[in-house]
Amino acid sequence: MDDWKVNLAEKALEKGIINDPQWLQKLDEPVPLWAVLDMMLQLVRKLEPEYSSYD
Repeated sequence: MDDWKVNLAEKALEKGIINDPQWLQKLDEPVPLWAVLDMMLQLVRKLEPEYSSYD
């Protein structure tokens, strides 16, 4: 497996983008749509500002 793929996956694991270390052994396999959607929704939640009222 290419080193750059492993490095990318390790960084994703450290950042919580993926949460299963078994993905490190499956980097060349297709990813189910539900997994991609889950990762994208996690990213959106992290990027959306949390507004609080100062009233």
